[in-house]
Amino acid sequence: MPGSGRGAGARAAACRVLSTLEGVTEHPRSGRLDYAGFEALSFDCYGTLIDWEAGLAAVLVPWARRRGLTIGPEELLAAYAGHESAAEAGHPAEPYPQILARSFRALGASLGATVDDEDAAALAGSVPGWPAFPDSAEALRALGSRFRLIILSNVDRASFAASQARLGASFAAVITAQDAGSYKPAAGNFEALIAEAAKLGVGAGQLLHVAQSLFHDHIPAQAAGLRTVWINRRQGRPGWGATPRPAAEVTPDAQFASMAEFAAAALA
Repeated sequence: MPGSGRGAGARAAACRVLSTLEGVTEHPRSGRLDYAGFEALSFDCYGTLIDWEAGLAAVLVPWARRRGLTIGPEELLAAYAGHESAAEAGHPAEPYPQILARSFRALGASLGATVDDEDAAALAGSVPGWPAFPDSAEALRALGSRFRLIILSNVDRASFAASQARLGASFAAVITAQDAGSYKPAAGNFEALIAEAAKLGVGAGQLLHVAQSLFHDHIPAQAAGLRTVWINRRQGRPGWGATPRPAAEVTPDAQFASMAEFAAAALA
């Protein structure tokens, strides 16, 4: 059972998180998980901990306005989603900034609008400025009092380093697409995650994967034998945003609207 020596700290951290949750209730399906049975939590970063839709929109929306496009922000993000997933699948060894630039150019071509070098460079270099969700840092601090924390992210090491500074968290391991040589939802990324967890001494069945994207994370994580928690950051909003529609049906083991909500349940 994880964290037996950290019980007092975990309870105090849980109290801090719970104090922020006025009016928030746990999703009823979360009762299926016994969080005490897990030793480590692996996290997607962008979309789960960092608001990647806000980061993308900060570049894409002004560009669309300059080009005279009437497309709205949600429609713009949805149009972008398919181009990024195609770029990642077709160019798995490219660093994430190049993927962003490639995806932006493809988006422009599909909308009949110019993406010049300055536009492409703006999106390619934007990741360090993407904001963390307001609850991410405190939730990670609380969860770190009981669980080992691992990152499995579709970016490069340099981009993640800036985001880690925003999150203010320490991670037992960080696995990026640059490390894995591919982008989620590729199976190899989850094979790398499971192998890294084993190196850390995390036993079979004691790793829980936490993510927003059903497409990038939940389907391949469950195929790899992991249980999953869905941080549904788009709860109450239509469509899939900057994330492609999942390619198959998938049922996460638990669902929460925020990291704060999840941390409160996991530490209760």
